[in-house]
Amino acid sequence: MQAPSQAPAASTTAPPGAPVVALRGVTKRFPGVVANDNVTIEIHAGEVHVLLGENGAGKSTLVGMLSGLQQPDEGGIEVDGRPTLVGSPRQALSIGIGTVFQHSMLVPSLSVIDNFALGGAWWKTPDRKGIAAAIRETAGRLGLRVDPHALVSSLSLGERQQVEILRALMRGSRCLILDEATAMLTPHEAVALGELMRRLVAQGIAVIFITHKLNEAVAYGDRISVLRLGRNVGEIAPETLRASSDAENTETIISLMFGTAAGEGAVGGARAARSHGDVVLEVAGLCSDAGRVPVRDIDLTVRSGEILGVAGIDGNGQKELAEVLAGQMPRSSGSIRLMGQELGDATVGQRRAGGLRYVTDDRLGEGTVGTFPVATNFLLKDIGAAPYWRRGIERPEEIRRQAETHVRDFDIRTPGTQTPVGKLSGGNIQKVLLAREMTGSAEVVIFAKPTYGLDVNNIRATRKRIVEAADAGKAVVLISTDLDELLELSDRIAVIDRGRIRGTVVNGEGARDAIGRLMSAGDEQ
Repeated sequence: MQAPSQAPAASTTAPPGAPVVALRGVTKRFPGVVANDNVTIEIHAGEVHVLLGENGAGKSTLVGMLSGLQQPDEGGIEVDGRPTLVGSPRQALSIGIGTVFQHSMLVPSLSVIDNFALGGAWWKTPDRKGIAAAIRETAGRLGLRVDPHALVSSLSLGERQQVEILRALMRGSRCLILDEATAMLTPHEAVALGELMRRLVAQGIAVIFITHKLNEAVAYGDRISVLRLGRNVGEIAPETLRASSDAENTETIISLMFGTAAGEGAVGGARAARSHGDVVLEVAGLCSDAGRVPVRDIDLTVRSGEILGVAGIDGNGQKELAEVLAGQMPRSSGSIRLMGQELGDATVGQRRAGGLRYVTDDRLGEGTVGTFPVATNFLLKDIGAAPYWRRGIERPEEIRRQAETHVRDFDIRTPGTQTPVGKLSGGNIQKVLLAREMTGSAEVVIFAKPTYGLDVNNIRATRKRIVEAADAGKAVVLISTDLDELLELSDRIAVIDRGRIRGTVVNGEGARDAIGRLMSAGDEQ
């Protein structure tokens, strides 16, 4: 692969003022649903164009069409003001549209150079010196430091993302799509990405930035488009963004997304002070070798009414820690005490009966059985238990009554309690899990990434449930890769790195910087 040293300039024959890319009246249908309904959006050079919307609003379908993975049923795509067929990902790249997905598409076992060479003519020997020189030149122009000879597996997530952005630019991308680009990054890396986007647009690149985080949209966006139910319901132009405060812009976004004002349960806000009771969960010297990331020497305490956050880059032992606590994974040593009682090797059912609950991040694969009715999924961990069974005989009326209560109390949008849970949206599947794990005798609730992949409305609802649980005296362990979420909800925040707790920070002034230092220090150890 012979890479150009910089992205090509916009077409000199394009009509004056024409956007780099535009979707014109695009409609895309799938069986039973209209994913995009007559959507028109213009993407201009030198702008970060933020695309917002709930899950199911149509963002992914638009990205799929721009990337050449899908084609519109009606309407079309223009490049430099001219109708253009984007028939495949290769064709999208050839006309200057590059996509960087949330999960890295690089091959970890190869060097940066070899990843750049992938996709080249098979009969030609890659010009590694030329590629390395182009990488250094393009990286230097953007203020980045990238070692062309480094193995991808040795790079942090933020560094891998930079490599993918460089690869897209060196393949000629003038419109760069960043899909949920900050979801897996440390706070420092997220800020660095924001700064990189500013440098990209300063050089005339058009950036489409997709995020669920409203603060990022306001901080990084030059223009914001909001999708709702497949339609483009509004755009906030650059002059409006510049003339309004962050709070005013956030209120406008929420109004477009939900038809409500920001004050009506908006995400964000100061953490309210809570009183804490006795220690409910005490973990000392906990170790486990059962998972992909060994858990080592974990010491934690959580009091009633307290939310203990666990921060860290995804894949650093968070899931293993949660599953050892819940009894789904064996410990090799150490102690777990619940309400003063040593759990030892107690089963999941025994821990559940004692008041310890676990809301998994794998909602459909682990947390529920998609083909089972909603009502049955409420009872997956209580099969055979009273009052829903008596002497081994199922009591349908009790099961129905409980299911209807959960559906009402947790606002689960379902055609009925006998609907297979797999047919519900992700947000409603999460509500099924919350209803099952947060009710009854729950004393400690462990949440693993409870808002991951949800739209803003369901994020607000889930966070509200977590705060209400703590306010009711439950002890909460909140594992999340979203630092803003942890800072909003938690009383203390522990930082986990490679299966070890690197430190715990009391939430308050300076907490963000202290957590960032602990997360960064982990890379040096």
